[in-house]
Amino acid sequence: MAATPTPRRNLPDLPGNPAAAALAGLQLPLPLAVAYSGGADSTVLLLAAVQRWPGQVQAIHVHHGLQDAADTFAEHCRQVCAQLAIPLQVRRVNARNLPGESPEDAARQARYQALARAARDAGLKSVLLGQHADDQVETLLLALSRGAGLPGLAAMPPVFQREGMVFVRPLLALGARGIREWIAEQGIPVIEDPTNADTSFTRNRIRHLLLPALEECFPQYRETFARSSRHAAQAQELLEAVAAEDLARMGGTPGITALQQLARGRQANVLRHWLRSAHAASASAAQLEELLDQVADCKTRGHQIRIKVGEGFVVRQGSDWATSPEAGGPLGIIPQFRAPVRAGPPPFGRAAAFTSPSRWH
Repeated sequence: MAATPTPRRNLPDLPGNPAAAALAGLQLPLPLAVAYSGGADSTVLLLAAVQRWPGQVQAIHVHHGLQDAADTFAEHCRQVCAQLAIPLQVRRVNARNLPGESPEDAARQARYQALARAARDAGLKSVLLGQHADDQVETLLLALSRGAGLPGLAAMPPVFQREGMVFVRPLLALGARGIREWIAEQGIPVIEDPTNADTSFTRNRIRHLLLPALEECFPQYRETFARSSRHAAQAQELLEAVAAEDLARMGGTPGITALQQLARGRQANVLRHWLRSAHAASASAAQLEELLDQVADCKTRGHQIRIKVGEGFVVRQGSDWATSPEAGGPLGIIPQFRAPVRAGPPPFGRAAAFTSPSRWH
């Protein structure tokens, strides 16, 4: 749906918006969009953004269609944006999760894709997201509960790119309480998503049961947890740099002989980097351990490797004499992923194979 332009009007004078200070020092590519759900967090962000960059801000509302009130949410956003003369796009998405995919992950992927495409269609250069400090803590605790490594413990980055669009989270240092108190003081109508009170969802249990206990025991937990996430992010950047150097020395594809010269932890690091950067895939801890065991045991040319990773397989492909003849032809590891056929050239480079599910039967 195209953006709905409306005549510019004077915005109401709403002093003390907690998001204003977060935006004050930001220099972002303009024009930009605010991901606007109609809730308290995105509302304070939208109001602060239009004050910070008059005439340069649009709103995008993603209609997930996952609950009966979704149409009401979209209409609320239309009314608010019409009153404030803020152009609005409403994008409908199919956020139903596939078998084996969590509903939260499916909705998030659909939302980011819709936001990036809507912003790009409108000629916008960046998108602001309303996640705050409490959201960051919830994300970290979820990662800890799943035994995540450094990428998970780094939680949500303040800036990232997806589908060619820059996304920015300027409110990560703000607590939810301050945002909601200001909204209540100003009497600004916002959407209260009823699913946020449903403690059958893990994130909601953390929000309603665990965060109050942390508040009582460790009042500064938002700041200290955020510091730990920053440390994890810095450590992950270092590991990525080391992995990129190791992979470059192997000619861009992991070789058996070259891997065996590295310590096991460093092998794991380069394999994770290769899967993620070259193939948008990730291995579970068990899959990676099995792959490392196979690399260690691979002593002869007849040793086969075929290990499921994500939706595909990592396999031993054959001798690569061109890259390292002096090492006796280290063997490459090439993923062949079961995935839907997509238009365009194979995304895995000249050596890899992209195979549709039908060809595996």
